[in-house]
Amino acid sequence: MPYQKSTERMRKIGPYGVETLPQVLVDAPAAPPACRDSLVERARLQWHRADGGDPAVLAEEFLAAHGLDLRDLNRPAAHGPDVCGAALYLSAAAAGAQLAGAPTTAPEPAPTLPDLAVVVYDHGPTRAPAAPDDTPWWLGPWTESWTPAQHAAAVDTVRAAIGRGDIYQTNLVGHAAAPYSGDPLPALRRLGALPGARYGGVLTGDGWAIGCASPETLVEVHHGQIITRPIKGTRPATATGRAELLTSAKERAEHIMIVDLERNDLARIARTGTVTVDELFAVRRWCDLWQAESTVRAHAAHGLGLADLLRATCPGGSVTGAPKLAALTHIATAEPVGRGASMGALGWVAPGRIDLGLTIRTAAADGHALHTWAGGGITWDSDPTAEVAEAAAKTAPVRATLAGR
Repeated sequence: MPYQKSTERMRKIGPYGVETLPQVLVDAPAAPPACRDSLVERARLQWHRADGGDPAVLAEEFLAAHGLDLRDLNRPAAHGPDVCGAALYLSAAAAGAQLAGAPTTAPEPAPTLPDLAVVVYDHGPTRAPAAPDDTPWWLGPWTESWTPAQHAAAVDTVRAAIGRGDIYQTNLVGHAAAPYSGDPLPALRRLGALPGARYGGVLTGDGWAIGCASPETLVEVHHGQIITRPIKGTRPATATGRAELLTSAKERAEHIMIVDLERNDLARIARTGTVTVDELFAVRRWCDLWQAESTVRAHAAHGLGLADLLRATCPGGSVTGAPKLAALTHIATAEPVGRGASMGALGWVAPGRIDLGLTIRTAAADGHALHTWAGGGITWDSDPTAEVAEAAAKTAPVRATLAGR
């Protein structure tokens, strides 16, 4: 079997206890750059929805039990000499179904991926980079989870729901998978070098790996300040594309709707009257695309802990729609497969600092295939053909990078 060797290789990479320390440099998104070549794994929690329980509470309790007490994010804390922090990953399905109370009906295309992963690291001796893998890398053709016609039909279905007043906006996401042979980790690591990848990095487990090139901040907490940076609105990275994005009434209305949703999310966990929009509709570049980004800020409420933070901010409004629960209900019936590693949270948590990216522009590997996801927000003014083209434009740099181009 061409994929058996790949599965075995992935299982050797990920450490799962004190006795089997990592053999590669830690590359978790948002991990402290000065520590990455000396981090060693000391504890790991992996959870699937079928296991039961509340993933936000499980993460908070697990971290507290291993020296990372995040039950009060206003508590002053310093970077410790031993426990450094932890990588945290939360799937879109766990965020939507378990935290937001939304239904999930579509099957997951990569069921070996956990819905929650928390990996605690402390400091060890500085390690040299691992030798490059000379195994030939082959990536096969991509198979889409829906055809362009089916994608366009889903856009029309959402527009009809908007016309009835059921929702105001819904984000639709498609999936594709491609077979591979060789070690997938170098391909996934290349994603982190893409221009604008604020949350570039890789997280690995037993038989799975996630590579991220996300530019979007789901939530950041530092010195009692909570920040989210929703991205909504895309055009080609040309002078014409930038002008079109800045002058598009449709894109601006869609964007402001999500900013209002994020303001409401932060207000649930902020001190009264502290939610502000620092920057509205700033145009920034990711690869060959312009994207509109805003910055929403608030002061954390007294006693705010990690679990409540995750409940309030996950899943991110820019990948759900508004109202959030109604949008998630439509997503559950409109999308043919689950969102897997995409549209969730991935980043770094530590005392005094939380920095989680929204897993857009993200790929995952299991023992058989690479998986990618891409989509966009649908409003009444959306053109189905244009929405299909936008999703293709977002995933093109990711797929090209995975292939080695």
